[in-house]
Amino acid sequence: QEDLEALIAEFQNLDAKKTQVVESSCPPPSPRLNCSLCAHPERDELILFGGEYFNGQKTYLYNELYIYHIRKNSWAKLEIPNPPPRRCAHQAAVVPTAGGQLWIFGGEFASPNGEQFYHYKDLWVLHLATKTWEQIKAPGGPSGRSGHRMVACKRQLIIFGGFHESARDYIYYNDVYTFNLDCFTWSRLAPAGIGPAPRSGCQMTPTPEGNIIIYGGYSKQRIKKDVDKGTLHTDMFLLKAEGAGKEEDRWTWSRLSPSGVKPTPRSGFSVAAAPNNRCLLFGGVHDEEEEESIEGDFFNDIYFYDMGKNRWFPAQLKGPKSERRKRRRGRQAEAEAAGEEELQLPPPQGPLEIVKEVVAEDGTVMTIKQVIPGAAEDKGRSGSEEEEEDEEEEEEEGGALGQPVEPCPRSNAMVAVKHGVLYVYGGMFEVGDRQVTLSDLHSIDLHRMDEWKVLLEMDPKTQEWLEESESDEEEDDDAEGAEGGEEEEESSEEESEDEEGEQQHPALQPGEAQAQYVARTEQYWLRLARSHMGPEAKDKKVLKVAHAMAKTFYEDAM
Repeated sequence: QEDLEALIAEFQNLDAKKTQVVESSCPPPSPRLNCSLCAHPERDELILFGGEYFNGQKTYLYNELYIYHIRKNSWAKLEIPNPPPRRCAHQAAVVPTAGGQLWIFGGEFASPNGEQFYHYKDLWVLHLATKTWEQIKAPGGPSGRSGHRMVACKRQLIIFGGFHESARDYIYYNDVYTFNLDCFTWSRLAPAGIGPAPRSGCQMTPTPEGNIIIYGGYSKQRIKKDVDKGTLHTDMFLLKAEGAGKEEDRWTWSRLSPSGVKPTPRSGFSVAAAPNNRCLLFGGVHDEEEEESIEGDFFNDIYFYDMGKNRWFPAQLKGPKSERRKRRRGRQAEAEAAGEEELQLPPPQGPLEIVKEVVAEDGTVMTIKQVIPGAAEDKGRSGSEEEEEDEEEEEEEGGALGQPVEPCPRSNAMVAVKHGVLYVYGGMFEVGDRQVTLSDLHSIDLHRMDEWKVLLEMDPKTQEWLEESESDEEEDDDAEGAEGGEEEEESSEEESEDEEGEQQHPALQPGEAQAQYVARTEQYWLRLARSHMGPEAKDKKVLKVAHAMAKTFYEDAM
């Protein structure tokens, strides 16, 4: 823990050098997972914060703040002094107070090798009107955690569940806390009734009456030494406020038994509020855990839950089929085809599997298995045929305009809804041991449910993936760290990062590679790391932190 805390402190020192707000237009964010995506309460903007990226060898953590301008389909980077430290798997919620506030709680920081975790229990607010970060220090809040869920509901933030992991052990939570947005105080609730078992990554949705719905989630337990068993939860609960807004709200858990077609069991799904008193669930993965390996089925379907009727149903897309037929026939056939849209679609088939094979540049064959529940006949053709057709159409159409392309199956996507339109950013899927982190952006109008729009494409084949190195020698790490850093450098765009900082820390020499910089300045960073960690820390740990600091400074200075 202490070396992670030293690393976090050093990152905060670098952040503290920024003294003014800088908003600059930029390319879309580099691929990242477990960030937060929220709709601005007043403007046509989405706000993306934090996240992590793993390239096969090294984990990068971010505390960058990006704004997506919906009308312009463009991104801007917002640098604001004294931001929260880098993190992922936190939670964010927006409230309309004073021109809009973005509240952030918890999350985790991982060491570059991904083997150590530090869980945050801090609470921050971003004042959107004044573009200022503020840390809110109030006693009695939840313990440090990630994978929890947080929603804003009737002038309070409500937090449920999550987990905490250390090198030796882990624990899942099912506690509930509220944070009062008027008097800035935490309360731990003690609801009556039987509530959900401990879990992380569940669905948490506020109802218009001020109650909370919990669905699904994931937890694991140790069944014997070094053997864990994962559980996909599919139960559903209502947390009801009985006190009608009085100070001493009484809360009660009860179990919900919804009608309709529930989502198939999965973890890593994404959740958003939808129009017409509904919430929605998108994507996810169903892992089949064998003794040695995990094989995952990834999804790209949408399920709606109607809160008034307590009913689930799968979303049906209305539009793209006739559109696709029209385009294939050419423009002169449009008049004839117009009548076809009224024709009844064939009855849905049973669940269908589409297997796509993609060959990456390094020769890795990725097999993407897509399960479509109740897919219509048209999907029955092989995925590669569809892909080829889509590509041909794209060439004819000169880009992705109006093209019916759905997001590929994925888990852990970031989602937000603005003006009844669902935005899906990124996520991940796995192929063998390789993890593909996506950074594409799709949208769909939830009122019309006609077709997906591609706002930003991404070719997963271009993503760098570094095989795990055989040796743990420091020199190897430096060379690979330099390679892994390039991905970060392209995306960081922090040319003016900190001129003042470079007077304090050893400056880079022109054309100096990361490994050379680390070797040349090692003694300086060792002294700095030792001053953070104290005389008791082991030399090996101090060296590790010193190298991590040097690499971070090198990457930021680039």
